[in-house]
Amino acid sequence: MVRRPVAWVVALVLFVEAVGVAGLNFILAGVVDKQHMSLAGLDPDVMATSSKIGGVVFGLYFVLCGLVALVVAVRNRAPAGLGRIVLVSAAVVHGLLGAFAWGLVGWSAFLFMVVVLALIVLLLMTYDAQPGPAVEEPEDGDGAPVSPPAAPTTP
Repeated sequence: MVRRPVAWVVALVLFVEAVGVAGLNFILAGVVDKQHMSLAGLDPDVMATSSKIGGVVFGLYFVLCGLVALVVAVRNRAPAGLGRIVLVSAAVVHGLLGAFAWGLVGWSAFLFMVVVLALIVLLLMTYDAQPGPAVEEPEDGDGAPVSPPAAPTTP
């Protein structure tokens, strides 16, 4: 009942987050480039370029995660194989980013990361609640089901 809307929300949030992460890295690269900042003697051009590359890589990673959630929403089936691994890794990344955000940015960024983490975990957990294979009854040598022994009657 709630599975499909959660998958749509997760896909939308991950797509928005991909754009936000890439944009933030490009803004930081511009700041480093314009102010000619250096960290421990590193070349500012190298720092700006690596920030842009990092933004593209993380943006594409979150787009991939969003595509997996979108496929789950469209098919209304649990993610399997590589898709499940991608969503679990996104949950781990959001947990780590939330821990760093608490100390470096503040509680609002931490709250956002925890909400996204909770949505991803909810997506993974709601599709795990599907019924499994039926349990077979034990059989004796003749192929007839084994019945439990009768309870002894006492007078």
